[in-house]
Amino acid sequence: MSGRARLTIFAALASLMAASALLPLATPRGWFVKAAFCVVLQAAVGAGARRVPLPRPLTVVAQALVSLLVLTLMFARAQALGGLLPGPTVFRQFGQLVQDGMTDVTNFAIPAPVTPGIRFLLVGGVVVIGLAVDAIAVTYNSAAPAGLPLLALYAVAAGLEEGGSQWLYFLVAAAGYLLLLLAEGRDRLSRWGRVFGGAPRQGGWSGPGGDSGGAPLAPVRTGRRIGAMALGIALILPVALPSLSGGLLDGKGGGGGDGLGTGNGNVTAVRPEVALQDYLNQPDNREVMSYRTNSADAAGMYLRIVALDQFDGTQWSASKDDKLDIPPQLPTPQGLAPEVPYTTVTTTVTVDRDYAQGWLPMPYPAASVRAEGNWRYEPEGRMVIGAGGQTTSGIHYQVTSLQLEPTAAQLAAAPPPGKEIADKYEKVPDSLPAVVAQTARQVTRGATTDYQRALDLQQYFTSGEFVYNTQAKSGTGVDAIARFLQTKEGFCIHFAFTMAAMARTLHIPARVAVGFTPGSLTTSGTMSVGLKDAHAWPELYFEGIGWTRFEPTPYRGTAPSYTVSTSPAGGGETPDPTQHGGAATARPAPTQSAQCADHTSADSATCGSAAAAGGGGSGGSGPDALRNAGLALLALLVLAVPLLPLAWRNRVRARRLGGGRREQGAGAPVLAAWEEVLDTGWDYGITPDESETPRRAMARLTAEGGLGGSAAQAAHRLASAVERTLYAPAPHPATGLAADAHAVRDGLHAAAGRGTRLRARFLPRSFARVLWATSARTTALSTRLTLTWSRLTTPLRRRLTREAS
Repeated sequence: MSGRARLTIFAALASLMAASALLPLATPRGWFVKAAFCVVLQAAVGAGARRVPLPRPLTVVAQALVSLLVLTLMFARAQALGGLLPGPTVFRQFGQLVQDGMTDVTNFAIPAPVTPGIRFLLVGGVVVIGLAVDAIAVTYNSAAPAGLPLLALYAVAAGLEEGGSQWLYFLVAAAGYLLLLLAEGRDRLSRWGRVFGGAPRQGGWSGPGGDSGGAPLAPVRTGRRIGAMALGIALILPVALPSLSGGLLDGKGGGGGDGLGTGNGNVTAVRPEVALQDYLNQPDNREVMSYRTNSADAAGMYLRIVALDQFDGTQWSASKDDKLDIPPQLPTPQGLAPEVPYTTVTTTVTVDRDYAQGWLPMPYPAASVRAEGNWRYEPEGRMVIGAGGQTTSGIHYQVTSLQLEPTAAQLAAAPPPGKEIADKYEKVPDSLPAVVAQTARQVTRGATTDYQRALDLQQYFTSGEFVYNTQAKSGTGVDAIARFLQTKEGFCIHFAFTMAAMARTLHIPARVAVGFTPGSLTTSGTMSVGLKDAHAWPELYFEGIGWTRFEPTPYRGTAPSYTVSTSPAGGGETPDPTQHGGAATARPAPTQSAQCADHTSADSATCGSAAAAGGGGSGGSGPDALRNAGLALLALLVLAVPLLPLAWRNRVRARRLGGGRREQGAGAPVLAAWEEVLDTGWDYGITPDESETPRRAMARLTAEGGLGGSAAQAAHRLASAVERTLYAPAPHPATGLAADAHAVRDGLHAAAGRGTRLRARFLPRSFARVLWATSARTTALSTRLTLTWSRLTTPLRRRLTREAS
């Protein structure tokens, strides 16, 4: 088997191995057989076209045409001309299938049923990737860049399917790519002849002139060893190296130690705002856990992970208190009086296997916890923390919690907190900017109770003056808080930490809780919590009620009922409940409307409440996501294309002055610096003349460019170096070439006007060399096509001539 045939086979195999990552996305999996048939047929057409041989562009066109015919037979035979040839109707049918497929992708959960639209997306996508891989790796003989379309195919699958088997598909896709590299390396090495020494091959091939050499055996063996080693490294290295992902809400890796001192779940060692921002900006809302609850207030079922109560001016962190064995019944929540009404709620949680961190997400305050594994209880923050490497990965647990229902009157009548609480939770660092306390006093100037001050702070953030933006610069230190109050733009981290800091300046004990909003209702009656439900919110302390949740982040979560009621204590403004209404936070789900459609009006209200618990999931998928991606790509092109001459010029300059051509001879660096200086002069309006001697060219450059002093001296040194390189029998190595070339460029830049400088930088005249090279390649391609066409048609013309005579 020839090397090119082997490369064709491995290119098709690599495409199919990468496409196997799509198998978990839809069922049944018969679509993969159709995709494999198309890829194999496509590869066979390419092999035949290369054997003719056809020009490279025509080879790709032939493969594309055959693939189009096959797709037409599979998906649009009724619309085809004669049941085979694609016409305008066929392409309209393809467009409709793409649109239907995108709609189905957004409506169905994984694994989705293989609708005609989804089948067309899967098969068509694999065919396009297969064509790209074959063209790059085989037709154009460059296997390494073929990894990009293979990576794109795997990335689509990995981004949609978050099951634990994705690592296996990664290994399969990576193995396919590395086998493709091995095949190309073997093909290249087999053409080198005797490169690596070795004993003559016994009884084997004789080289030219009867020389019995090592033949291609040694190179092939070496290529096989290189490929095997690369494959082994690629498969073993990710397992051997420690994970670089970490964070408070990290979905990978495990929490270690006691959950605070070591491991991925270490809130004192990681920055929660970074993990939160990363999760909120994920392209898809991967489920991390699901739960069932008997709570009547689904919108209030926040799952709290950790409480951050220490603020040193740089970051917020959790107290490092002793951990205890989990008691059968947890102590009464701190500060809670018997008069506060509550409802006992039971919640059963199942955590996804890929979500592993060192805390149990629980409703607050928990009264009892039953969890499998090695867990410990931290009394101050009422957190349950893994010990001995215990994580949440794949566990199932049950929590009994108290759903507190304080009234506005009880909160308004709360006495001042005790000294121990005040000393610990009202402390602010000396570095806190004065604007924080000033803003807090200004916002609450009409309030007479701590409760009303807390309401005024929440209303300040949710009144519409602040903008919710997950792309805003993260941070929880004093500078980040001051910046947030100035820019009025951020996400939940900014709102929660800023409100907590402002409350402390008003002598209201405050801390920040991090966890998840309630999630979304599913058809099975469970609530599904995803990455984008990650959230942070402030907890304020009121004597007799205890730690109380507030919600300052607009359009995220739901504000508790006691924060949207008119205060009896007067002062300040009443918060607007619409800031956290269900319309702002509900995440539409195709299954939800069907479930609620047959209910009575009362039940429909319950469904609406549950839907509002969706918390801060961000929309944007399917056609909208594609449109946004297209607009982003267009904007990138609009910005990038004008910068291409600048990027090309910088690259050429770096290559010439970086000694990249030293292997071509001792004089190559001198000539490279010479070319760079001539092109630099051209960029500043001094056209090069190839008929001039180096000395004459530099003299004209110095005169027309207004060079003087060190720049002129550098130009003359370069001219002398070029003359010695070209004419001296044994020229001495030149030094300082790059420095001299930069000196000439600086001199030309200093002597030029502003317009000339801008043009030299962004529209360099020497960019014409790219146009010349493109024109030369086009001409060469046209010549090859003409010769090929002539070679193919000459026998026919001769036969026609003979028949005519």
